[in-house]
Amino acid sequence: MINYFAASDVHISLAAEEIFKLGPISITNSVILGVIGSLMAVALLFYVANKLKNSKRNFLVGLVQWTFEGFLKQAEEVIGDKATARRIFPLAITMFFVILVTYWLSVLPGVGSISVDGTPLLRALPADLNFTFALAIITLITTQVYAVRKHGAFGNIGRYFKNPFKDPVSAFEGLLEFVGEFSRTIALSFRLFGNAFAGEVLLILIAMLAGYFSTVVLPFFMIFELFIGFIQAYVFFVLTIIFTALALITHGDHDKEHSPAVKPMSVGQE
Repeated sequence: MINYFAASDVHISLAAEEIFKLGPISITNSVILGVIGSLMAVALLFYVANKLKNSKRNFLVGLVQWTFEGFLKQAEEVIGDKATARRIFPLAITMFFVILVTYWLSVLPGVGSISVDGTPLLRALPADLNFTFALAIITLITTQVYAVRKHGAFGNIGRYFKNPFKDPVSAFEGLLEFVGEFSRTIALSFRLFGNAFAGEVLLILIAMLAGYFSTVVLPFFMIFELFIGFIQAYVFFVLTIIFTALALITHGDHDKEHSPAVKPMSVGQE
Protein backbone atom coordinates (compact mmCIF):
# COMPACT_ATOMS: atom_id res chain seq x y z
CA MET A 1 0.00 0.00 0.00
CA ILE A 2 1.24 3.46 -0.83
CA ASN A 3 1.47 5.46 2.39
CA TYR A 4 2.99 8.63 1.14
CA PHE A 5 2.08 11.10 -1.56
CA ALA A 6 4.10 14.07 -2.69
CA ALA A 7 2.69 17.33 -3.94
CA SER A 8 5.25 20.11 -3.97
CA ASP A 9 6.41 20.44 -0.35
CA VAL A 10 3.20 18.98 1.03
CA HIS A 11 3.54 15.95 3.30
CA ILE A 12 0.54 13.60 3.32
CA SER A 13 0.60 10.20 4.97
CA LEU A 14 -2.21 7.69 4.93
CA ALA A 15 -0.95 6.07 8.13
CA ALA A 16 -0.25 7.75 11.45
CA GLU A 17 3.50 8.33 11.84
CA GLU A 18 5.75 7.53 14.78
CA ILE A 19 7.15 10.48 16.70
CA PHE A 20 8.99 8.59 19.43
CA LYS A 21 8.96 5.33 21.37
CA LEU A 22 7.92 4.84 24.97
CA GLY A 23 9.65 1.55 25.65
CA PRO A 24 8.15 -0.95 23.19
CA ILE A 25 5.16 1.35 22.54
CA SER A 26 5.19 3.49 19.42
CA ILE A 27 3.79 6.98 20.03
CA THR A 28 2.37 8.39 16.80
CA ASN A 29 1.30 11.92 15.96
CA SER A 30 -2.35 10.88 16.16
CA VAL A 31 -1.84 9.50 19.67
CA ILE A 32 -0.33 12.78 20.88
CA LEU A 33 -3.23 14.90 19.67
CA GLY A 34 -5.65 12.16 20.70
CA VAL A 35 -4.43 12.20 24.31
CA ILE A 36 -4.70 15.98 24.41
CA GLY A 37 -8.20 15.89 22.90
CA SER A 38 -9.40 13.08 25.17
CA LEU A 39 -8.18 14.91 28.28
CA MET A 40 -9.92 18.06 27.08
CA ALA A 41 -13.17 16.14 26.49
CA VAL A 42 -13.03 14.61 29.98
CA ALA A 43 -12.14 17.98 31.51
CA LEU A 44 -15.09 19.57 29.71
CA LEU A 45 -17.54 17.00 31.07
CA PHE A 46 -16.17 17.32 34.62
CA TYR A 47 -16.37 21.10 34.33
CA VAL A 48 -20.01 20.97 33.23
CA ALA A 49 -20.91 18.42 35.92
CA ASN A 50 -19.29 20.56 38.61
CA LYS A 51 -21.10 23.69 37.41
CA LEU A 52 -24.46 21.92 37.38
CA LYS A 53 -23.80 20.45 40.82
CA ASN A 54 -23.27 23.97 42.16
CA SER A 55 -26.24 25.34 40.17
CA LYS A 56 -23.99 27.60 38.09
CA ARG A 57 -24.75 27.97 34.42
CA ASN A 58 -23.25 29.65 31.39
CA PHE A 59 -23.51 29.24 27.64
CA LEU A 60 -21.06 26.30 27.46
CA VAL A 61 -22.77 24.46 30.32
CA GLY A 62 -26.18 25.00 28.75
CA LEU A 63 -24.97 23.81 25.35
CA VAL A 64 -23.44 20.60 26.73
CA GLN A 65 -26.50 19.94 28.90
CA TRP A 66 -28.83 20.51 25.93
CA THR A 67 -26.76 18.09 23.82
CA PHE A 68 -26.70 15.50 26.59
CA GLU A 69 -30.43 15.62 27.27
CA GLY A 70 -31.37 15.68 23.58
CA PHE A 71 -29.16 12.71 22.76
CA LEU A 72 -30.43 10.75 25.78
CA LYS A 73 -34.02 11.28 24.66
CA GLN A 74 -33.12 10.09 21.18
CA ALA A 75 -31.38 7.00 22.55
CA GLU A 76 -34.44 6.12 24.62
CA GLU A 77 -36.73 6.52 21.60
CA VAL A 78 -34.55 4.42 19.29
CA ILE A 79 -33.88 1.57 21.71
CA GLY A 80 -37.39 1.63 23.16
CA ASP A 81 -36.24 0.52 26.62
CA LYS A 82 -35.22 3.37 28.91
CA ALA A 83 -33.23 1.14 31.27
CA THR A 84 -31.12 -0.30 28.44
CA ALA A 85 -30.78 3.09 26.77
CA ARG A 86 -29.44 4.65 29.97
CA ARG A 87 -26.89 1.82 30.31
CA ILE A 88 -25.54 2.12 26.75
CA PHE A 89 -25.79 5.92 26.63
CA PRO A 90 -22.65 6.76 28.69
CA LEU A 91 -20.45 4.83 26.24
CA ALA A 92 -22.11 6.33 23.16
CA ILE A 93 -22.04 9.93 24.42
CA THR A 94 -18.40 9.57 25.53
CA MET A 95 -17.48 8.40 22.03
CA PHE A 96 -19.35 11.40 20.63
CA PHE A 97 -17.44 13.97 22.69
CA VAL A 98 -14.03 12.31 22.20
CA ILE A 99 -14.53 12.14 18.42
CA LEU A 100 -15.87 15.69 18.31
CA VAL A 101 -13.08 17.31 20.35
CA THR A 102 -10.22 15.39 18.70
CA TYR A 103 -11.67 16.10 15.25
CA TRP A 104 -12.07 19.81 15.97
CA LEU A 105 -8.56 20.13 17.41
CA SER A 106 -7.08 18.98 14.10
CA VAL A 107 -8.85 21.84 12.30
CA LEU A 108 -7.17 24.54 14.41
CA PRO A 109 -4.70 26.71 12.46
CA GLY A 110 -1.09 25.65 12.78
CA VAL A 111 -1.76 22.10 14.00
CA GLY A 112 -0.45 20.48 10.83
CA SER A 113 2.45 22.92 10.42
CA ILE A 114 4.36 21.78 13.53
CA SER A 115 6.78 19.02 12.50
CA VAL A 116 9.62 16.91 13.86
CA ASP A 117 12.24 15.89 11.28
CA GLY A 118 9.73 16.52 8.51
CA THR A 119 6.95 14.55 10.22
CA PRO A 120 3.85 16.41 11.46
CA LEU A 121 3.82 16.38 15.26
CA LEU A 122 0.03 16.41 15.53
CA ARG A 123 -2.65 14.57 13.59
CA ALA A 124 -6.37 14.06 14.09
CA LEU A 125 -7.10 10.92 16.10
CA PRO A 126 -10.14 10.04 13.93
CA ALA A 127 -7.78 10.13 10.93
CA ASP A 128 -6.01 7.08 12.40
CA LEU A 129 -7.65 3.84 11.24
CA ASN A 130 -6.42 2.05 14.37
CA PHE A 131 -8.54 4.38 16.52
CA THR A 132 -11.71 4.20 14.43
CA PHE A 133 -11.44 0.43 14.12
CA ALA A 134 -10.97 0.12 17.89
CA LEU A 135 -14.13 2.19 18.47
CA ALA A 136 -16.04 -0.01 16.01
CA ILE A 137 -14.83 -3.17 17.79
CA ILE A 138 -15.94 -1.73 21.15
CA THR A 139 -19.36 -1.00 19.63
CA LEU A 140 -19.63 -4.54 18.25
CA ILE A 141 -18.69 -6.15 21.57
CA THR A 142 -21.04 -3.88 23.51
CA THR A 143 -24.02 -4.69 21.28
CA GLN A 144 -23.30 -8.40 21.64
CA VAL A 145 -23.14 -8.09 25.43
CA TYR A 146 -26.57 -6.49 25.53
CA ALA A 147 -27.89 -9.02 23.02
CA VAL A 148 -26.76 -11.87 25.28
CA ARG A 149 -28.37 -10.17 28.27
CA LYS A 150 -31.63 -9.87 26.33
CA HIS A 151 -31.76 -13.22 24.50
CA GLY A 152 -29.36 -15.37 26.50
CA ALA A 153 -26.16 -16.90 25.10
CA PHE A 154 -27.86 -19.61 23.05
CA GLY A 155 -30.71 -17.30 22.11
CA ASN A 156 -28.24 -14.80 20.74
CA ILE A 157 -26.49 -17.48 18.71
CA GLY A 158 -29.91 -18.57 17.51
CA ARG A 159 -30.40 -15.13 15.94
CA TYR A 160 -27.73 -16.01 13.40
CA PHE A 161 -27.82 -19.79 13.02
CA LYS A 162 -31.11 -21.58 12.38
CA ASN A 163 -32.00 -24.99 10.99
CA PRO A 164 -32.03 -24.50 7.19
CA PHE A 165 -34.26 -27.57 6.71
CA LYS A 166 -37.01 -26.36 9.03
CA ASP A 167 -36.89 -22.69 8.12
CA PRO A 168 -34.62 -21.95 5.14
CA VAL A 169 -35.72 -18.31 4.88
CA SER A 170 -34.92 -17.52 8.52
CA ALA A 171 -31.64 -19.44 8.21
CA PHE A 172 -30.65 -17.27 5.25
CA GLU A 173 -31.68 -14.11 7.10
CA GLY A 174 -29.65 -15.18 10.12
CA LEU A 175 -26.60 -15.76 7.96
CA LEU A 176 -26.98 -12.30 6.44
CA GLU A 177 -27.32 -10.82 9.93
CA PHE A 178 -24.13 -12.58 11.04
CA VAL A 179 -22.19 -11.23 8.06
CA GLY A 180 -23.84 -7.85 8.65
CA GLU A 181 -22.35 -7.57 12.14
CA PHE A 182 -18.85 -7.56 10.65
CA SER A 183 -19.73 -5.41 7.66
CA ARG A 184 -21.22 -2.80 10.00
CA THR A 185 -18.03 -2.79 12.05
CA ILE A 186 -15.89 -2.23 8.96
CA ALA A 187 -18.24 0.42 7.57
CA LEU A 188 -18.37 2.22 10.93
CA SER A 189 -14.58 2.46 11.17
CA PHE A 190 -13.90 3.38 7.54
CA ARG A 191 -16.68 6.01 7.43
CA LEU A 192 -15.15 8.03 10.26
CA PHE A 193 -11.56 7.48 9.12
CA GLY A 194 -12.31 8.39 5.51
CA ASN A 195 -14.03 11.65 6.37
CA ALA A 196 -11.37 12.73 8.88
CA PHE A 197 -8.48 11.89 6.54
CA ALA A 198 -10.18 13.56 3.57
CA GLY A 199 -10.75 16.68 5.69
CA GLU A 200 -7.06 16.89 6.58
CA VAL A 201 -6.01 16.48 2.95
CA LEU A 202 -8.57 19.07 1.83
CA LEU A 203 -7.24 21.73 4.19
CA ILE A 204 -3.63 21.02 3.18
CA LEU A 205 -4.39 21.20 -0.54
CA ILE A 206 -6.50 24.34 -0.20
CA ALA A 207 -3.69 26.02 1.75
CA MET A 208 -1.19 25.03 -0.96
CA LEU A 209 -3.36 26.04 -3.92
CA ALA A 210 -4.59 29.30 -2.40
CA GLY A 211 -1.07 30.46 -1.56
CA TYR A 212 -1.09 34.02 -0.24
CA PHE A 213 -4.90 34.03 -0.31
CA SER A 214 -5.11 31.05 2.06
CA THR A 215 -5.77 33.32 5.05
CA VAL A 216 -8.96 34.43 3.30
CA VAL A 217 -10.05 31.09 1.83
CA LEU A 218 -9.11 28.64 4.60
CA PRO A 219 -11.47 29.94 7.32
CA PHE A 220 -14.50 28.96 5.20
CA PHE A 221 -13.18 25.43 4.77
CA MET A 222 -12.27 25.22 8.45
CA ILE A 223 -15.84 26.11 9.42
CA PHE A 224 -17.04 23.46 6.98
CA GLU A 225 -14.73 20.89 8.57
CA LEU A 226 -15.99 21.80 12.05
CA PHE A 227 -19.49 21.06 10.81
CA ILE A 228 -18.33 17.77 9.25
CA GLY A 229 -16.65 16.84 12.53
CA PHE A 230 -19.93 17.32 14.40
CA ILE A 231 -21.83 15.28 11.80
CA GLN A 232 -19.33 12.40 11.97
CA ALA A 233 -19.40 12.31 15.79
CA TYR A 234 -23.20 12.40 15.72
CA VAL A 235 -23.41 9.64 13.10
CA PHE A 236 -21.12 7.42 15.19
CA PHE A 237 -23.32 8.04 18.23
CA VAL A 238 -26.54 7.29 16.33
CA LEU A 239 -25.17 4.12 14.72
CA THR A 240 -23.98 2.82 18.09
CA ILE A 241 -27.51 3.26 19.44
CA ILE A 242 -29.12 1.76 16.32
CA PHE A 243 -26.85 -1.30 16.33
CA THR A 244 -27.75 -1.89 19.97
CA ALA A 245 -31.45 -1.59 19.13
CA LEU A 246 -31.05 -4.09 16.28
CA ALA A 247 -29.29 -6.55 18.58
CA LEU A 248 -32.25 -6.43 20.99
CA ILE A 249 -34.84 -7.25 18.34
CA THR A 250 -36.42 -10.69 18.53
CA HIS A 251 -36.96 -12.06 15.04
CA GLY A 252 -40.58 -12.80 14.38
CA ASP A 253 -41.83 -10.12 16.78
CA HIS A 254 -43.74 -7.98 14.30
CA ASP A 255 -44.53 -5.29 16.83
CA LYS A 256 -40.87 -4.64 17.47
CA GLU A 257 -39.95 -4.91 13.82
CA HIS A 258 -42.25 -1.98 13.14
CA SER A 259 -41.17 0.05 16.15
CA PRO A 260 -39.14 3.29 15.82
CA ALA A 261 -36.07 1.33 16.92
CA VAL A 262 -35.68 -0.29 13.51
CA LYS A 263 -36.84 2.51 11.24
CA PRO A 264 -33.33 3.96 10.91
CA MET A 265 -31.91 0.49 10.11
CA SER A 266 -31.05 1.40 6.52
CA VAL A 267 -28.71 4.16 7.77
CA GLY A 268 -26.40 1.66 9.40
CA GLN A 269 -26.53 -0.77 6.51
CA GLU A 270 -25.59 1.63 3.72
